[in-house]
Amino acid sequence: MKDGPQHFASLTKQTDWQPFCVSGKVHRVSGFLIEATGLKAKIGSLCSIYCSDDVQITAEVIGFQADITYLMTSEDVIGLSPGAGIVQLNEFPKIPLGDGLLGRVINSEGKPLDTKGDLTNVTLSLLKFDTINPLSRALINSPMDVGVKTINSLLTLGRGQRVGLFAGTGVGKSILLGMITKYAEADVVVISLVGERGREVKEFIEENVGQQALSKTVIVASPADSSPLSRIKAAETATFIAEHFKNKNKRVLLLMDSITRYAHALRELGLALGEPPTAKGYPPSVFAKIPKLIERAGNGNTQDSSITGIYTVLTEGDDIHDPVADCARGILDGHIVLSRQIAEEGHYPAIDLEQSISRVMDRVIDKDHLKLAKLFKRCFIKYRQNKDYITLGAYQKGADPELDLILEKKPLMYAFLQQDANAKFDFETCKNLLKEFECFSKFSAAAKVNE
Repeated sequence: MKDGPQHFASLTKQTDWQPFCVSGKVHRVSGFLIEATGLKAKIGSLCSIYCSDDVQITAEVIGFQADITYLMTSEDVIGLSPGAGIVQLNEFPKIPLGDGLLGRVINSEGKPLDTKGDLTNVTLSLLKFDTINPLSRALINSPMDVGVKTINSLLTLGRGQRVGLFAGTGVGKSILLGMITKYAEADVVVISLVGERGREVKEFIEENVGQQALSKTVIVASPADSSPLSRIKAAETATFIAEHFKNKNKRVLLLMDSITRYAHALRELGLALGEPPTAKGYPPSVFAKIPKLIERAGNGNTQDSSITGIYTVLTEGDDIHDPVADCARGILDGHIVLSRQIAEEGHYPAIDLEQSISRVMDRVIDKDHLKLAKLFKRCFIKYRQNKDYITLGAYQKGADPELDLILEKKPLMYAFLQQDANAKFDFETCKNLLKEFECFSKFSAAAKVNE
C-alpha cells in the first residue's frame, strides 16, 4: 500500500491536476446586478455564470453581505434563470497596455470597438492603481499649449494641471474638446467617453477629433446603454492607460467626458449595494471615489512625465452648484465655465471669463503676459457688467474714459475671444495677439485700486 503523504505529493506533480473550484448559484437578479450564494470570491475578481449549456457570461464581484455576494456584468442577462451555476475564476480584469493602443477605440474591458482588427503590440496588465507619494511629483511650472486663444492667453493651463470644463448641454463642449485634442502639445492623448449617446461617440471621433489627431490618441468609450460597472471602468481604464504612458516619460493629455456621468454610474452602483442616499441621491462613496480618480493625473518625477487632465462636468439645469460640480471644483486646479447665454449670442467658444479661473496660471507665464491678461479680463468683464446700461442709452460718452476705450476696442475684444474650430493658435501667437490691448495699461493705476 502506498504511503499517504508521498502519494499525495506525487499527485500534485501531475500535469492534469486542477485546483479546487468554488461554485455558487444565482439567488436574485435586478438589472445588471446579480446576487449569488455559495461564493467566497474576492472583490474585483471575475466569475463565470452559466446561463445555459452553451452560454456563459462573465461578471465581476463588487461587494458582499453575509453569505450574499454581489456581482455585476456588462453583458446581456437574458436567459439567466434562478439557481444558475456560478464558478469563481479567481482572476482579476486585465487591461491591454502599449503603443498598439494608439489610434484605436476600445471599450472599458480593453476590447476593440473599431474595425481595425485585434490589438497588437500590447501586453495585458492588472488594473490596479499604486499609491502616489505627493512629494514625488514635479512642480507645475511650464505652460500647456492647447491651441485655443482664450485658454492660452487668459486661462493658461500648466503641464500636469487638472482642470474642469463646466458646461450644460448644447453649448459647444464637444467642439472645444475636439479642438484641444487636435491642437494640444502632447505626446499622447487619452479620451474617455463615459455614458455618451452611441451616435455621438462616432461623431466625436470622426468630426471633432479627425484622423490626423487619432494617430496619437487612445479612445475608451462606454455608451449610455452600458452597465454602470462598464461606465465606471471606462473612466478608470482611460486613467490607467494614461498612467502607463506617463510612466514611459510621455506628456499625456487626458480628456474625460464626463466626470458627472462617472458619478451617475457610481450612484447606481452604490444604491444597488444598499448605500444610503445623501445629496441629490448620491451615496457617500461617490464623493470619496471622484478625488481618487482625479488625483491620478498630474506630474511624475519630471516635467516630461505628466498627465494634464481636463474633466468635463455637466451642470444640470446650468446649476454650477450641483453636488458633483462642487466636489470636482474643490479637487481640481481650475475651472473653465461655458455659458449658455454667451453661446446663444453665437460666441464660440462660449467661455465665461468672469466665472473661469486657472489656479496655476501665475506660475507658468511671465509677468508681462500676466499683466496683460488681467487687464483684458478686467476690461471685458467691466463691459459685460455695464452692457445693459449701455444698450439702454443711459451711458454718456466721456463719463468714464476707461469705458470709452473699452467700447472702442469692443469689436477687437470679441474677435480675440472667438475662434473657428478649424483654426489653431499656438501659445506664442496668443501672447503676441494679447499685446494689441496694451492700451488698457494706462488705467492700470485704477486697476490696482480695484484689486
